[in-house]
Amino acid sequence: MSKLKSRIAVEPFAYFDLPTHNLSISSLSLSHSTLYIGTRNGSLLLLSLYPSPSPTPNPPPIEFLSLPSLSRNVSLLRTVSISDSPLESIFVLSEIGVVLVLSDGFLFLTDSLLIQPVKKLGGLKGISVIARRFRGTNSQSTNLTDNASNFSKGQRILDKFGGVRANGVKKGDLEQSREGNYVFALVIGQKLMLIELVLGSDFANASFVVLREIQCSDGVKSMVWLDDSVLISTINGYSLFSSVTGKSEVIFSLPDLSRPPLLKLLWKNWEVLLLVDNVGVIVDALGQPVGGSLVFRKGGPDSVGDLSSYVVVVRDGKMELYHKKSGNCIQTVTFGVEGVGQCIVVDEENRSGEFIAVATLTKVVCYRKVPSEEQIKDLLRKKNFNEAITLVEEFECEVDHFLQSETMQPSEVFPFIMRDPNRWSLLVPRNRYWGLHPPPVPLEDVVDDGLLAIQRAIFLRKAGVETVVDERFLSNPPTRAELLESAIKNIIRYLEVSRQKDLMLPVKEGVDTLLMYLYRALNNVDDMEKLASSENCCIVIYRCQEEELETLLDGSGHLRTLAFLYASKGMSSKALAIWRIFARNYSSGLWKDPAAENGAHDGSACVTSGRETAANEAANILEDSSDQDLVLQHLAWIADINPALAVRVLTSEKRTNQLSPDEVIAAIDPKKVEILQCYLQWLIEEQGSDDTRFHTHYAVSLAKSAIEAFNSESSSQDTDAGRQEHLKNIDIQRDLIFESPVRDRLQIFFQSSDLYDPEEVLDLIENSELWLEKAILYRKLGQESLVLQILALKLEDGEAAEQYCNEIGRPDAYMQLLDMYLDPRNGKEPMFKAAVRLLHNRGESLDPLQVLETLSPDMPLQLASDTILRMFRARLHHHRQGKIVHYLSRAVDIDARLARLEERSRLVQINDESLCDSCHARLGTKLFAMYPDDTVVCYKCFRRLGESTSVTGRDFKQDAIFKPGWLVTRQEIKNKEKRRTKKQTVNKRVAKSLLRPPPPPPSEQY
Repeated sequence: MSKLKSRIAVEPFAYFDLPTHNLSISSLSLSHSTLYIGTRNGSLLLLSLYPSPSPTPNPPPIEFLSLPSLSRNVSLLRTVSISDSPLESIFVLSEIGVVLVLSDGFLFLTDSLLIQPVKKLGGLKGISVIARRFRGTNSQSTNLTDNASNFSKGQRILDKFGGVRANGVKKGDLEQSREGNYVFALVIGQKLMLIELVLGSDFANASFVVLREIQCSDGVKSMVWLDDSVLISTINGYSLFSSVTGKSEVIFSLPDLSRPPLLKLLWKNWEVLLLVDNVGVIVDALGQPVGGSLVFRKGGPDSVGDLSSYVVVVRDGKMELYHKKSGNCIQTVTFGVEGVGQCIVVDEENRSGEFIAVATLTKVVCYRKVPSEEQIKDLLRKKNFNEAITLVEEFECEVDHFLQSETMQPSEVFPFIMRDPNRWSLLVPRNRYWGLHPPPVPLEDVVDDGLLAIQRAIFLRKAGVETVVDERFLSNPPTRAELLESAIKNIIRYLEVSRQKDLMLPVKEGVDTLLMYLYRALNNVDDMEKLASSENCCIVIYRCQEEELETLLDGSGHLRTLAFLYASKGMSSKALAIWRIFARNYSSGLWKDPAAENGAHDGSACVTSGRETAANEAANILEDSSDQDLVLQHLAWIADINPALAVRVLTSEKRTNQLSPDEVIAAIDPKKVEILQCYLQWLIEEQGSDDTRFHTHYAVSLAKSAIEAFNSESSSQDTDAGRQEHLKNIDIQRDLIFESPVRDRLQIFFQSSDLYDPEEVLDLIENSELWLEKAILYRKLGQESLVLQILALKLEDGEAAEQYCNEIGRPDAYMQLLDMYLDPRNGKEPMFKAAVRLLHNRGESLDPLQVLETLSPDMPLQLASDTILRMFRARLHHHRQGKIVHYLSRAVDIDARLARLEERSRLVQINDESLCDSCHARLGTKLFAMYPDDTVVCYKCFRRLGESTSVTGRDFKQDAIFKPGWLVTRQEIKNKEKRRTKKQTVNKRVAKSLLRPPPPPPSEQY
């Protein structure tokens, strides 16, 4: 068992002792403020409960309470005799004011006030257990009764339109409230019967209809009917019956010598608790376990109740409260002496019940749940902070659970926010109680009426007259502003939860629009912007200015929220106009930057941050827009603030239709070179544009930027500090867009693209120092000598020059490069080391005579002697290798000719017995053909098979036959002779065996 806690979750508020000692309690039923007590002698008692309006925290134990003080909260209204046997079960049908009682195997009916005579329901006897059907909130359970004939003509017409009534309540909700209250499950012997009570205006004419009969086991102890599942318990275990199909299945079996089984419906989550000795197992409507188990005191409880988040168990005069999730016992209350006998606990049959009643044989004590706020305060006073935090979380979950319920429609709160008539007046359901009470009015009027009632109560209290107003309001009257703020916050919370429900479109529009009204009333700017920027159904523009958010937000200065709303509704031009105003006037105080509020006092930084925010929001809108005029209209001011955002807008892949490149290029400011280059790069690389104009434009732009960057780097050492700072800012701005230097991008583009005009670019960089770029362009134009001059003489990159000669693929290219090394001209000294390196790497492929003629007389012999000797040796080696290859080629050619001559001179002998290897016809004097694999076919089969495929299926074009010629080695000839000799020996042995006479028959041998 879990450790006991000291939390006070329930407190007693009423006590009742049976008037005579001859009576003993057998059953209880709690409904709202009334309590029904069934006795063992067949009497039914009706009690009225009067709980005090404000529960007191920290109640003393029941044994220290004054019983007369608790007795004042309950009174006995009436007693009626039902039968002479104990009353086993009591069901209160509060909707129609009828009480159903099970006693001595019969069902009895009476009114809720016990005034009219008791009626015995005929046709049913021997009932041992009865259970009422309950259907979960989101249940898809089957409707067992046929209600089609009970609907009115108007309702059938509404069914054609989806079964929705005028006030927004669906047909399913009507059936839920109708069927679940009058359908019961009965156990009679070994038969499970599902019946519907038919109750008219007078229960005296009540009858029943049998919906289904199911065979079940004997000895049923308890039963729960939830949705389409009927759960029963016997001494052997728990079983589940389907009310639709009638099939049954065993949930689990009980061990021998275990306590009597018990079933209890838990209202909050529509689950069922199954008792196994002192362990409570919680299952769903399908009998599947959910969550953990509850371990009770040793011996197990006599009875189980349900109260909010707690399971209440009673035994031996003690009541314990267990938390459903944690399984901890949070409170223990003693309401009777030890050994008092069988105890009973009952709860209210609804999900929001606040009362429970416990009883011994002679007395009843009623308890109510202490409000969560008081429990939290008590825990904080006791410094039990962890449990207080847990209770706060539970309290929040309970409130959210209530807000998500279908008890109230969201449209019912609309009149509290906006006065009638308005756009949503017709959506508000006209409830029946409006005939007794006035319809809802705006919050201001409700608060004013409440304050007036408090003032009147204070006046009456001074005059000595008791009032029903809470003492807290009288001692510390709240202000109008406090009440309004509290009411608005609670309505906001309800509407926020309602947004998650599946509502009709007009109701969604009302919820979102009025939620924005309430946010504005509390000046919750963050919530306003969050709602406006998300998917919403707010009404921005409407014919009535009082109901449109455009006028409201514009008048209150919440332009950012209005811009988000415009964007969410597709009004991009209006949203962009607001962001443009913000970008120009952030320094005038239209918006407070978060950085400034967090302690940053730099005014220029705040303005810059605000402008960046405005430009970023505008860019987010333009990324999705396909309106070219709108994009180009706002491109300039976004580019002035952040060029990277402008590039993101122009290169967005989110829009349906891309912008016209010519229009975009014309609209880009010529000074914003980085934006133009990035856009052209995106067109060429991402969009795959093959327009030569764009390629040439991009190349020229990159070349200009490269010349400027080179010149700025060259002159940076001679400039002043101000100039250097300006150049540094330009580099930083470029780094925001590009990740690589401009010369790298220029060189990569020159090499990768073939669609730009190299002559136009060359004219631009002709007089610059961009030598590598010039080399690439000359290479495009095919001017090999100029490329070699730049690589070898200007850049002195011998490896690149040799690689280029290798790409050319001609020996004269290396000779030309060698000549450049030895005679560079323009007053430059010969590059002997480079020449020697070239001869060392490529000398074997050069003509030695040409090399000797090219060598300068001034070149030191010791530098090239080793290289020249190696060249001569390699030359002689190549010459001899060439002769060997030449003679081998001649030998192969002669061998092939001899083999072909041998094949063509090969003879074949055809006689009268020769057959075609394909069709097996006699050849005789017919034309025939022979394939290289020695197969012979007639001319007809030859035409059918073709020249390259024989009868065996071998295709000689794909699988050629190679026959050895005179180049075959001696070893191969010896191996061939051995195989031929072996084959002849085998043939001789086969011939001898064929010539040998056959053996005599068996009779001759004997």
